[in-house]
Amino acid sequence: MLARMSRLLTVLAVLLALTFAACGSDDDDSGDSAATQAETTAETTAAAPAAGECTPAEPAEPKDSAVGEPTGKLDPAKTYVATVTTNCGTFEITLDVKRAPKTSNSFKHLADEGFYDGTSFHRIVPGFVIQGGDPAGDGTGGPDYSVEEAPPSDIQYTKGVVAMAKTGAEPAGTSGSQFYVVSGDDAGLPADYALLGEVTEGIDVVTTIEGVETDPSTEQPVSPVIIESIKVAES
Repeated sequence: MLARMSRLLTVLAVLLALTFAACGSDDDDSGDSAATQAETTAETTAAAPAAGECTPAEPAEPKDSAVGEPTGKLDPAKTYVATVTTNCGTFEITLDVKRAPKTSNSFKHLADEGFYDGTSFHRIVPGFVIQGGDPAGDGTGGPDYSVEEAPPSDIQYTKGVVAMAKTGAEPAGTSGSQFYVVSGDDAGLPADYALLGEVTEGIDVVTTIEGVETDPSTEQPVSPVIIESIKVAES
């Protein structure tokens, strides 16, 4: 009788040990999973700039400007949104296809060709504009074509409005690839610059870019502000 009870106690002890071991294994797996998740979150956070900050970037290299003229037209019944990803964050431009169909179409064409990827915001004037999209990187470049589209007569270059840059010698509404975002309340510019659209998401990122240190003699940022990509999609 005592021998039988001893064998039963031994079996119970083994079963309990196996149960505890299984529970311990679950806890270990859970810990590993949590650790992996934490590492992934940390990596994702490290890859994106913190609010109000820019991640370090290499200077933009000059790009080939030959892309060819755009073909086709955008549908005025649709909404086109350009997502501008930079090392200072991401903002969105809703293209004004109805009032600026040729300019919007050209901009989308350049974006689709990857023309803007790896270019920079080469001119930053606090309280005025941030300007980019030049393949040469110094304000002298553009694609191998230009378009001309008179801006709306009632246009106002107020905060968040996006328009195309041009030289003083070019007719009103002429544009290549360089664009600017008005960062001040009102740029006070005449109606000479082709309308592109308006920043509808991420105006805080524009403010971050506006706030980077610049060389007063050139209006260029001391540390590169890189356009990593511009993607235009229908929404």
